[in-house]
Amino acid sequence: MNDLRSLPSVDQLLQTPQSLSWIASYGRPLALQAVRQVLEEVRSRYPEDGRVPERMALMERAEALLESWTSPTLVPVINASGVILHTNLGRAPLSLAALEAVNAVSAGYSNLEYDLAKGERGSRLAHAESLLQRLTGGEAALVVNNNAAAVLLALSGLASRRAVVIARSQLVEIGGGFRIPDVMQQSGARLYEVCTTNRVHPSDYEEAISQANPALILHAHRSNFRLSGFTSEPTLAELAEIAHRAGIPLVDDLGSGALLDTAQFGLGHEPQVGESLEAGADLVCFSGDKLLGGPQAGIVIGKAELINKLKKHPLARAIRADKLCLAALSATLLHYLKDEAVTAIPIWQMIAAPASDIRRRAEEMVTALETGEVLPSQSTVGGGSLPDETLPSFVVALTVPAPNRFLGQLRQSRLPVIARLEEDRVLFDLRTVLPEQENDLLLSIRSALESS
Repeated sequence: MNDLRSLPSVDQLLQTPQSLSWIASYGRPLALQAVRQVLEEVRSRYPEDGRVPERMALMERAEALLESWTSPTLVPVINASGVILHTNLGRAPLSLAALEAVNAVSAGYSNLEYDLAKGERGSRLAHAESLLQRLTGGEAALVVNNNAAAVLLALSGLASRRAVVIARSQLVEIGGGFRIPDVMQQSGARLYEVCTTNRVHPSDYEEAISQANPALILHAHRSNFRLSGFTSEPTLAELAEIAHRAGIPLVDDLGSGALLDTAQFGLGHEPQVGESLEAGADLVCFSGDKLLGGPQAGIVIGKAELINKLKKHPLARAIRADKLCLAALSATLLHYLKDEAVTAIPIWQMIAAPASDIRRRAEEMVTALETGEVLPSQSTVGGGSLPDETLPSFVVALTVPAPNRFLGQLRQSRLPVIARLEEDRVLFDLRTVLPEQENDLLLSIRSALESS
């Protein structure tokens, strides 16, 4: 009999030894839901195909549903793309100390908002603040959940319903469609553009201040593109002088959050947080998971009077950082304080790695694979930092019959591998592969080669 009368009931399927193992692994409600869905799918398709699958096929389908429903969607991957701060791959990996700090405060309770000395309620805002003050020279600091939130809070707290002066050349858009004008609109601030897209003069700001009576001047670092050719703009120090002469603050949206001089690694100079403060910026906003090399966070640092206003703003609670972020951020900042950032923070280890070391690792992998070749290449910093800047590197290059299918197989590995395709060759840049992942990378490549 191959009609719906032969279809087993829910109870019959749940009484099998296999279903009992599902109940032990996934719980009865989820196992029941999977069985019911499989039977309903058969009933809904029956008028068209007139077929009832065997019991074994029903059980396999139910098990596949359970595995799909309970498999995590956020998983670790191997980044062999050569892009160090790959936004789509989570930007900066955390240091060992940062991971240990997260584990320490998440495994039990913590003094997140408890003053141990006074034995009373404390403030989460105090965590990481002293480290940021010491590292940058800022009077006070505030940590929120990302840099977009930091800029939004600064504008909401200091410029709501008032004009904010910004150069047209700085009305930038970064990944995911995030645009400075949109953030300004959400904050309630009124955008007041000055100059042309390629040239801006101090007098443009001075004229805007006299006409618009703004709450502040906003300077946005062009972190993901360069403006060249017939261009000019005031320095940050000149903007600070103009703002202070008018009695208004200068807010610098720095974005990348560098605390080290990138030029020492053969890269262009990326503005550092301390440099912005020394130039006269009253507030500096930057990210925690870009060149800082820590967790996703937005940091506002600068004048205590302004920071205190932001700490009291209602929006500050909505975008506050949690204990995991604060623990990881504090541990990351300690690396800088102890002068060990280059040796302890993964992104700086990658940036500082000599090309000769990358070549040696690539040659060892080609030897282990018994195929492929080592080619010179270029790594990039990425993450909206140092546009057009590259680091000399070497890649393992493989020529395979169907490169796009091969890349797809790599992405389906137990530990997914993200590589890149150039001139029909699959390239693996080991600069961005963590040393402890090399063996997994080797196994994934071998498996994909065997299947290709």
